[in-house]
Amino acid sequence: KRMWVVQRSSIKHVLCLVVKCVLTKLWFIFVFVFFNSNRSEIKLTVLINVDALLYLQMGYANPQQKAAGIHTRLYSRAFIIDDGNRTVVFVTADIGMVSQRLRLEVLRALKEKYGNLYRQDNVVLSGTHTHCGLAGYFQYTLFMITSNGYIKSSIQPLVNGIVKSIDIAHSNKRPGRIYRNKGELDDSSINRSPHSYLNNPEDERNRYKWNTDKQVLVLKFTDLDGDGIGMISWFAVHAVSMNYTNRMVSSDNMGYASYLLEKDKNHGALPGQGSFVAGFSSSNLGDVTPNTRGPHCVNSGLPCDYLNSSCPVGGTKECKAFGPGEDMFDSTKIIGHSIYMKAKELYANAVEEVTGPIHAAHQWVNMTDVTVQINETHTVSTCKPALGHSFAAGTTDGGGDLNFTQGAVEGDPFWDGIRDALLGPPSNQTKECHHPKPILFSTGEMNWPLPWHPQIVDVQIVTIGSVAVIAVPGEMTTMSGRRLRKAVKEYFCFIITDTEVVIAGLSNIYTHYITTYEEYQVQRYEGASTIYGPHTLTAYLHKYRSLARAIAQDRVSELPAGPEPPFFTKNLFNLMAAAAVDKKPDNSSFGDVLEQVYPVYRQVRRLRSQGATQFINTTFVTVEVYDNRTETWEVVYTDASWETRFHWLKGSNQQSNATIEWHIPPTAAHGTYRIQHFGHYKQMKGLRPIITKYQGSSDVFRVTDSFYY
Repeated sequence: KRMWVVQRSSIKHVLCLVVKCVLTKLWFIFVFVFFNSNRSEIKLTVLINVDALLYLQMGYANPQQKAAGIHTRLYSRAFIIDDGNRTVVFVTADIGMVSQRLRLEVLRALKEKYGNLYRQDNVVLSGTHTHCGLAGYFQYTLFMITSNGYIKSSIQPLVNGIVKSIDIAHSNKRPGRIYRNKGELDDSSINRSPHSYLNNPEDERNRYKWNTDKQVLVLKFTDLDGDGIGMISWFAVHAVSMNYTNRMVSSDNMGYASYLLEKDKNHGALPGQGSFVAGFSSSNLGDVTPNTRGPHCVNSGLPCDYLNSSCPVGGTKECKAFGPGEDMFDSTKIIGHSIYMKAKELYANAVEEVTGPIHAAHQWVNMTDVTVQINETHTVSTCKPALGHSFAAGTTDGGGDLNFTQGAVEGDPFWDGIRDALLGPPSNQTKECHHPKPILFSTGEMNWPLPWHPQIVDVQIVTIGSVAVIAVPGEMTTMSGRRLRKAVKEYFCFIITDTEVVIAGLSNIYTHYITTYEEYQVQRYEGASTIYGPHTLTAYLHKYRSLARAIAQDRVSELPAGPEPPFFTKNLFNLMAAAAVDKKPDNSSFGDVLEQVYPVYRQVRRLRSQGATQFINTTFVTVEVYDNRTETWEVVYTDASWETRFHWLKGSNQQSNATIEWHIPPTAAHGTYRIQHFGHYKQMKGLRPIITKYQGSSDVFRVTDSFYY
């Protein structure tokens, strides 16, 4: 028996959508498609003058991808396991990745609340890798440049939400049991760099059926009566079903899987409010995409070039991978549903109880200076960070805009000349260390205004009885993950013969990709983004073996902590200006409905209202049904629900509109409904900003299964 608890918390203020950053006027044409009560398709085209650009989203590094709405809410889900002697905390958060700054701030907050109970060695923070969460929570220059800076209003909600989920879990600990189960899911992922994978040794590849890991591992948490209270599932796939054209905050396919399982277990509860917590965590997903139809040239429909993923006309930008659905929403739904169904099946059939003690081992490592003895005569070393030319090419999930291609093993005189003039050339030592990578950015030699990439990296393993969780600070490719699991399992087999080893990716700090030495030679996007050089994986294998050995020999206390990472307080920059005041047309009020609903619906509804600055944490949207028995309105959907979409549009003259969609599901009860919108607007009283609440409501309408009565 062990004490454990799980909890979920909304990441507060994550949906801060409107801080003005660049006063650049752009003209966008927005085409809205919805169905009226006669189910005829209506298209409304609105020409809008856009004055402000909004928060960037983290993942695609696309400067045009600025958050302007909500698809689904983002959550932090915390799991605390306590065997009476030791405790570990595992958090899976709906964000792109955990940054070093985010982890350090969470650890500081936990220390202030709990002293030494929750520390860097026993707390794992892992990101689901959605590419549609907010950016701005990094302290290294490269990430700040691509995120419009270090933005306190981005990182503070993430810190608060993660800590809150741990707080609630901590206050609800109770005795329970844990079970494990695993299976395979073979229809939801493909390898997006098969050419790199094929460069691994043939005898190694022959040990495996697929060129991606199809394994799904589930931990089932119950109370002593056997009632389920939570679950963690690990599966290797990129959360990029929502593509780089999306501008709504979204938890993507992993978040949708969580949404479905929590909805299933928390019958009748709104998202984020039920007691059952379903965490879907990332794994060794570096070369794994959910876009299962593969890459094709958008302008011709033909397959892309196999070696460099480009098209004869349009290059890498025209080479795009597509999911199984008709659009990105449909693909997200299909992939997320498949992941949910497999996890639900494994959860229901989990009977193998997890027993044994809890351990946690952690070190900080200077990854720019790791030397490993590989045989009696040879050593290999890591390098100062650098990104290759193929990094700028992007992937088939989101290609670059310039004329870079994947698979580049030679530099380009034009781009190298620009780099040298602006940033300076890489040193000969760095070029030699990274060979055959042609270096585009020698980030380890760039330190203004702050270092461009981290040197100090977390390595960590926690064990929960017969399950070992390896917290990896980046995106491991399929074969890299297999080698790491094998290396760690060799040590644990001496103490628990049936130990299950799983990789939790995007954990604790982000260091881009980790490929095998052989994959690195091909220099596709993943290899070009392996920043510590061709022997990065070798160094990690060495470090994680040391952690596993210390756990197996019960000598964790003898591990040196390593050099602590920096916590920068100076030279952090923010390119976002403060939110401007909100204005409205004369003779109108904030929250006024601009396009009313129809009296009766069967399928989809859209509501457009006069909006304002959406930067205060709140529920922006509710769909409510009228209860005739109590004569009250009951909230049945919110902006956290899959069925709703909230679009926020900053218009000219500091005016904005909000468009709300409710995609009425077949399960919606017949009855009388209304849609409500809540927000805040900002005005100035002298030199002091005043934030005021407002709300708007649609007319009442009915939902039926027939229009003929």
